[in-house]
Formats: sequence, C-alpha cells, structure tokens
Amino acid sequence: MEQTKKQALAVTAAHARLLAVDMVHAAASGHIGGSLSAMDILTLLYGDVMHVDPADPADPDRDRFVLSKGHCTPGLYPTLALRGFFPVEDLKMFRRIDGHMSGHAEMHHVKGVDMSTGSLGQGLSAAVGMALAGKMDHKDYRVYALLGDGELEEGQVWEAAMAAAKFRLDNLCAIVDVNGLQIDGRTADVMPSEPLDKKFEAFNWNVQSVDGHDFDALERAFAAAAACREKPTVLLARTVKGKGVSFMENDAGWHGKAPNDEQYEKAHAELAATLAELEGK
Repeated sequence: MEQTKKQALAVTAAHARLLAVDMVHAAASGHIGGSLSAMDILTLLYGDVMHVDPADPADPDRDRFVLSKGHCTPGLYPTLALRGFFPVEDLKMFRRIDGHMSGHAEMHHVKGVDMSTGSLGQGLSAAVGMALAGKMDHKDYRVYALLGDGELEEGQVWEAAMAAAKFRLDNLCAIVDVNGLQIDGRTADVMPSEPLDKKFEAFNWNVQSVDGHDFDALERAFAAAAACREKPTVLLARTVKGKGVSFMENDAGWHGKAPNDEQYEKAHAELAATLAELEGK
C-alpha cells in the first residue's frame, strides 16, 4: 500500500476513534471496547475495499456490510459519517430517546446500514442470504460481515458457516474481530474457541489470519479473499480491545461501559494527540 493512502486511512481511523469516545461519553452508554478494536478494519473496508456510494446508499450493485456484532455502532457510525453517508453532527443523536441512532445497527433510520443487527449470532446468516441472492441474480457485489470472537459461541454462526460453504459463496467475506475478550472476561475462559483457523478450515472456508491493525496486511488479506474461488473467506483479525486508549486496552471491563468525565478527558486527550501526530500538527 502506498504511504499516502496508508497515512490517510490512519488519520481517518484515529478521527473515528475520537468520535466514538465522544459519542459514548455523551450518551453515558455504549460499547466502546470492541468498537475501538474494529476501527481499522472498518476504516479500510469503507475507505478502500468496498464499492459503495454515499450519494446512493441503496444502489442494488453496491457491496454489502453486516455488523454482526451489532452493539459496536460506535465503530460503524463514525466510519459511515466520515465516509459521507450523513453529517458527523448526527452522531450527537447516538442513543438519545429523541434521536435516530440507536445503540445497535439500524437499517431503516441510518443511511449506509445494510442490516439491522443486535442479537448476536444472526448477522452471518443475513450475510449468507445476501451473498446467495447475489449469486442467484448474477450480481458482482461482495458481502462482508464483522463478527466478534465471543459471538462465535452462538451456534447459529456455525450453521451459517456450513451453508456458506455448501453454496460456495466466494462473494462472502467474514471478519472475526479476535480481541480475546468478551463482556464476562477472556474468551479462552468463558468458552474457548481456538483453534479458529482449523475450525473454519474444517467447515471448508478459505482462512486468512491477519493483524487487524495493519493496513498493509489487511489489504492483502481482502485481496486474497476476493481472488478465492468456490469458497467463502474468513479473516481472523487479531486485535486489541479498546485500541488507542491506554487504560481501555485489553480490559474486558470496557466492553460496554461509558467513561466518566475524568476518564473521558484522559481518553479524549490521548486520541486527540494521536490524531494530531498523524496529521503532522
């Protein structure tokens, strides 16, 4: 990846993280940890990988994205805003009773959202349906779905994985945000899921293991997914929960908790400093 593109993506991701913390603090509610861990993935998808047009969010030939871990809208909504689907100012309506931006992904009220999600384990099934429809309609669009590693405890994920392999959905790419933590603690303690690569391979998926914060590695992995034929692809993206805020990183306590005023000031200062450094200010 050329340096100028990588720099632009890094700036966008840093800006999105700052907006996410602002949103969750203002709402005094929201899932910040897994949103920050997935921000680089979302930034690359919407900034360089997916074929989407903010001016025509319902384009039937667009690529589709399903936020299967639907509570991580503090990751998705800033990404959509910075991509131009709606004004950044709208993020102030997050989780407000008089607003239209609920805590879980909402396709009827938020431009750019392709599927309403929230109940964990269901998003991959929706993505499989979209990908299968594309095959049946002889469309060229691709479908992407972002799951959490804790979400893989849901049996429906694996039913969808079987169906995707049966129908040879090579237009489907799942991304698992493998940050190792869920609301109750370490995934290895709550319900061990490893080895994820061997499990997906056994389900006849093309498997790519990747650093979820490395734009170069992610770009190569998405390219390999697009080049794969006759199999769906899963990217096992190793990430850091709470990425970008020192006291949130690798702490399961920040799965679904809003920072208080003191914590917010510290988080905002850290993220603002990162953004300023990336922008060369």
